[in-house]
Amino acid sequence: MYKKGLTDRMLRWGIISTGTIAKKFATTLGGMKNEAIFAGVASRDIAKAQAFAAEYGAAAAFGSYEEMAASPDIDAIYIATPNSLHYEHTMLCLDNGKHVLCEKPFTTCETDALKLYSAAHERNLMLMDGLWTMHQPMYAKIRELIEEGAIGEVRHVRAEYGFTAAGARKDFKMDPNMGGGSLLDVGVYNIGFAAMVLGTEPVAINAHLNICEYGTDDLANVMLVYPSGATAMLTSSIGVKMPTEGVIFGTKGLIYLPNYQQATKMSLRPLEGVATEFDMPYPVSGFEYQIREFGRCVEAKLIESERMTAKFSAGVIKIMDEVRKVGGMRFSFE
Repeated sequence: MYKKGLTDRMLRWGIISTGTIAKKFATTLGGMKNEAIFAGVASRDIAKAQAFAAEYGAAAAFGSYEEMAASPDIDAIYIATPNSLHYEHTMLCLDNGKHVLCEKPFTTCETDALKLYSAAHERNLMLMDGLWTMHQPMYAKIRELIEEGAIGEVRHVRAEYGFTAAGARKDFKMDPNMGGGSLLDVGVYNIGFAAMVLGTEPVAINAHLNICEYGTDDLANVMLVYPSGATAMLTSSIGVKMPTEGVIFGTKGLIYLPNYQQATKMSLRPLEGVATEFDMPYPVSGFEYQIREFGRCVEAKLIESERMTAKFSAGVIKIMDEVRKVGGMRFSFE
């Protein structure tokens, strides 16, 4: 097993699953060799794990998730399995004393999210929702601009995210047995964006979900109303390609992001005066910010990130629960 090169500050990461998002995480670890160690990858097919390890530089390959969770050579595990399995696999890792970063959506319901955070707190382990956008430097700048009153009082937030899929990819993305559909796949980014600005406790939730032949939503329109009277209008789709725009409207101007999910560019447009452009390119992939934050928390012996608290994470899931209830979408495993 992996031994060489360990330091007190470098976490030995394991990845559960070998899919697309696992590849992005592994690639990011490869670009952070002085900050984190890619110590292992697990698949239920050992050949897939071995091939993944060889391609992305993992020190070990495991033929089961249980084996990785029990390994003394792994400190933290990234869960990259389908949505419906996040609870099971996160709990497996917590039960084996591992810190966990779980890919978004953290869980498919608020109840499961609260159970996981409770279990992590009881075991004094770091647990974080993998809604990676919240850790981007541009988001910190947005919060700073809003707090200093650069656009006045926030009155409305708008966000869209839509893409097309076909064949096996579409089948996977839409599968009700996997917690599929546009809301949980990309709508969670919309809701997270709005929640960053307006909070996780709207007083009213209105939604329309177009339930397609899979039994999940291929289009979701969500409107949130907050105590201040501010609103958010959020649209997600699998089947309609949309620009991933985010706009925050205030009484003195607006903040515009041409791609709020990959927030490397932004424009501050006051009602009076000239616009200010911001450009913050990623050194690696954008995932490095959540990996660094997770490592910082573990090193500081924290069990929650101040940037991605249990309250915020569970609050986003709670909003999605209500949207599904209003929109009439229930998963087969519920």
